[in-house]
Amino acid sequence: MPSVLVVEDDQFVRSALIRHLTEASHTVRSVGTALEALREVAHFRFDVVILDLGLPDLDGSEALKMLRGITDVPVIIATARDDEAEIVRLLNDGADDYLTKPFSVEHLSARMAAVLRRARASAPEDPPSRVIRVGGLAIDPLRRQAELDGARLDLTRREFDLLAFLACRPGVVVARKELLAEVWQQSYGDDQTIDVHLSWLRRKLGETAARPRYLHTLRGVGVKLEPPAPRASASGPGAYEPLS
Repeated sequence: MPSVLVVEDDQFVRSALIRHLTEASHTVRSVGTALEALREVAHFRFDVVILDLGLPDLDGSEALKMLRGITDVPVIIATARDDEAEIVRLLNDGADDYLTKPFSVEHLSARMAAVLRRARASAPEDPPSRVIRVGGLAIDPLRRQAELDGARLDLTRREFDLLAFLACRPGVVVARKELLAEVWQQSYGDDQTIDVHLSWLRRKLGETAARPRYLHTLRGVGVKLEPPAPRASASGPGAYEPLS
């Protein structure tokens, strides 16, 4: 069942959305501020975000830009504003659809279904069923799961994509421009986006930038992933092994 994040500060509207989406068999989480929304998408995977623009801590249009910096989850704007120029600007900034309040639950459900269909249609084909191993890391691209020394890593969608991309190139320094193009699907962007995700990923790998184990940053050049220490093995670090 689709997982939905509702970002809405009006408690009445928020409760109504939660109730109707839950009745429609969606898994729903909800927050009332932009900061909480950013925390949610950084730690949980969602199929769609319903974002109000009139948030108390940050305007929803700015929240949208920040969301787009860390995730490509489909975003439906839900607001009372109906200015056409603003609608166009929001769509250009990365919104997938736009609903003007008041709207019916049926209308929202239809828009969500259309957005989810587009997201599924544009998703890449499943990669081959094989596990990538780099030192104590085991990354399964097909199941989108990663383990470190046998313990499951709880990664966000973008964290997994970043780790898997680097793991396919063990010991190779990957330029930030290439990371933006291949992982974020952007031809240009803010280096801080990469830095934030690397910081989150390092934390989950039990390391820091000052004391790296797997992730190594070469200032002004790029990032590489390699095992903490050379290990002799038949396949070697970064080898592909069939799933057991």
